[in-house]
Amino acid sequence: MTLKSALSIFIFLVSVNVALAQKTTFKQDKQLLQIISNDYKTAADQYKLMAKELEPDKFPKTFYPATGKLETSSSDWWCSGFYPGTLLYLYHQTGDKALLTEADRMLDALAKEQYNKTTHDLGFMMYCSFGNAQKFEPKPEYKQILINSAKSLCTRFDPKVGCIKSWDSKKQEYLVIIDNMMNLELLFWATHVTGDSSFYKIAVTHANTTMKNHFRADYSSYHVVNYNPQTGEVQQKRTAQGFADESAWARGQAWGLYGYTVMYRETKDKKYLDQANHIAGFILNNPNLPADKIPYWDYNAPNIPNALRDASAASVMASAFLELCHYAGKKEGQQYYSTAETIIKNLSKQPYMAAAGTNGGFILQHSVGSLPAKSEVDVPLTYADYYFIEALNRYKNINK
Repeated sequence: MTLKSALSIFIFLVSVNVALAQKTTFKQDKQLLQIISNDYKTAADQYKLMAKELEPDKFPKTFYPATGKLETSSSDWWCSGFYPGTLLYLYHQTGDKALLTEADRMLDALAKEQYNKTTHDLGFMMYCSFGNAQKFEPKPEYKQILINSAKSLCTRFDPKVGCIKSWDSKKQEYLVIIDNMMNLELLFWATHVTGDSSFYKIAVTHANTTMKNHFRADYSSYHVVNYNPQTGEVQQKRTAQGFADESAWARGQAWGLYGYTVMYRETKDKKYLDQANHIAGFILNNPNLPADKIPYWDYNAPNIPNALRDASAASVMASAFLELCHYAGKKEGQQYYSTAETIIKNLSKQPYMAAAGTNGGFILQHSVGSLPAKSEVDVPLTYADYYFIEALNRYKNINK
């Protein structure tokens, strides 16, 4: 061994030891851990109740308390992966085989979407479902389904634009939404298991293009960027599900926070950590963020403080903060951790936590899908439940 190589190894070992020494241990709230234990039981009972109401091959979408109607979807709806994904999280925590049986039933109905090339949401649909299945109950067929799903997602990438296309629209438009950052985790997984770096390169290129074009100077984001499909130039920036084009739609900010946290985890590129920290700063320093940390549906909604809250945005934020706190500096990390604790505590009680046997079996109340479209307004949503349960898991395992 040369002196140079020995020195390199020494420097590497020192850096590893320093990193380990600097890892923050977060103090868990024993009362909150008990609340979380109760949340798991309530959630499991709710989802077993919901399972009894579902028709074959139908996925829960939302529930309307005023009419008592459970709205469902087919497997090709972008939210189809959240229900089986939540079932698997709950099974992992409770060991209740009824939850696994129901998850398996829904996975069978969902499997065909691995070949769906008409949507950018295969990360939501397939990684939140089959990804959890592969973690908790691995099978060779799950691995192949996920690889096929990643391949299908990549067909929507155009190198001229540098992004995975979101919504299909007019020929002269190439629409990309901030939500798409959430689908990149599937591509990183595919590189890990196949060794094919093309998945990785597409994810990084998409994230870089989005970082360049989706964000304002204050690190709030637009919802939609419309690119010229021939040149890749930006044609328009707007917000579809928020209050206005220049407003900060709450769930969109949460998608960005979560997405760039994943980008840092998977690449260790500091620019992604910086981006995630900047987005966190926009959220936490926003004068319109309520004290309970459950955001209004849009940070610029015109009727604050009487604007609707969005439990789904809060759930995504809590889960993201509980990962980002490990990567950030000590001061910021503690702030992220404390914010997540506050969100979990508040979502775990009224008015957000549904009473047992109500809410169509959903766990949380008071989410907002798209207020401008008058769609899924102030109702439960499957992704609010999914990221809430994920946040509970992350809190429980914060120091592992």
